[in-house]
Amino acid sequence: MQEQILFATNVLTASGWQHNAHVIIDTEGRLRTVAEGQPLGARRFDVLLPAPANVHSHSFQRAMAGLTEHRQRRGEDNFWSWRQLMYQFLERLDPEDIEAIAAQVQMEMLEAGYASVGEFHYLHHQLDGKSYDNPAELSYRVLNAAKTSGIGLTHLPVLYMRAGLDGGMLTDGQLRFGCTLDRFTELYDALIAAFRDSPNDFRLGIAPHSLRAVDRDGLQLATDLACDGPIHIHIAEQTAEVEAVRHSLGATPVGWLLDHAPVDERWCLVHATHTDESELRQLAASHAVAGLCPITEANLGDGIFNAVTFTEHGGKLAIGSDSNVRIALAEELRLLEYSQRLHHRARVQLTNDDLSCGRFLYEQANRGGAQALARDAGRIEVGALADLVALDGEHTALRNRHGDELLDAWIFAADDRLITDVWSAGRHVVQEGRHIRRDAISRAFNTVMDNLMSAR
Repeated sequence: MQEQILFATNVLTASGWQHNAHVIIDTEGRLRTVAEGQPLGARRFDVLLPAPANVHSHSFQRAMAGLTEHRQRRGEDNFWSWRQLMYQFLERLDPEDIEAIAAQVQMEMLEAGYASVGEFHYLHHQLDGKSYDNPAELSYRVLNAAKTSGIGLTHLPVLYMRAGLDGGMLTDGQLRFGCTLDRFTELYDALIAAFRDSPNDFRLGIAPHSLRAVDRDGLQLATDLACDGPIHIHIAEQTAEVEAVRHSLGATPVGWLLDHAPVDERWCLVHATHTDESELRQLAASHAVAGLCPITEANLGDGIFNAVTFTEHGGKLAIGSDSNVRIALAEELRLLEYSQRLHHRARVQLTNDDLSCGRFLYEQANRGGAQALARDAGRIEVGALADLVALDGEHTALRNRHGDELLDAWIFAADDRLITDVWSAGRHVVQEGRHIRRDAISRAFNTVMDNLMSAR
């Protein structure tokens, strides 16, 4: 990687907005300089921002986007009916498909302004549940896709042990997920070796799928294997899940986890939708991140996370695209805020006395996302990874906007088409609004989709 010098009229640094400033990206993909002025040879941009992380993705589900919008039965179409359709769909996917879909998803994330992704990866085995010759074959495919797309990857292989809290056996589509403790350890060890040969900004974490799918021994194993790395878990996403956990374990999911696991800054609790004020206060005090996925949560009809109360207690938020039904950074943030406005029946909910709503949302996503992915990014500051996104300041939505107004206009009055360039750890992978490998990545994805749809 060559040294890069970038100048922008407006730069959102860790200490606030700077005007007519530049950054220098060193050969390791980190920010060496953040300073005023326009050096000779600098490339010029209008608005330069830190690029957030996408903390929660199931990349393969992108291939089924838009195919689950027929109601199954009146009043009974919910997450659980969607899940059955997902099981049927994944029966058709082979390793090459997984890689092509993941590369497409990552490319779309980069073009949407994300610089990195937390891939919550639970698709491990063949259709009958048998391991591939390489037990981490499908994780390798995600890793290969990230090397192709240039996205920063925090890979989160999923431990999935059982069909439910009653300890039921895995069947049908779940066979591709399931692992015993020994089997998962073997898979994880294979990934440790693979990550030694990956880009320096790539990270390996772990994901016990949920309290439904993992028992106490599984939680302990995940915590032990992760060491000081990130730990992500689905929790309190649906009311049916909350009631099942309460019946089986005598507590709500978030309450039980906080009482029985060492939840700290390493953890990302994905969704945490159905939590009361006491749980929100405890979750905030743990320093864990709440990983919110507003578009998917709305698409599935899951509910609304009480982000206002959580942030008032100092809670940390991050955003993810989850099912990848739509990959849109500004829209995730906008929907997060609008859900709070609808819930509280008032305007401008997620903010403080110093920042606009757009600025508050954006910095929350950056700080929480960087923490959740154990990624030294989320800010424009000397020493940080060069995860950057540039916006077109001449776009109608941004003309004559200044400071926080730039973020407010992008998030609430425009969309991701304002993005011109994106860097991930200094890799300049989106240029003039287009990923540098778009044609090849899209061709491979289109071939997969043609084959999948012709087999329906």
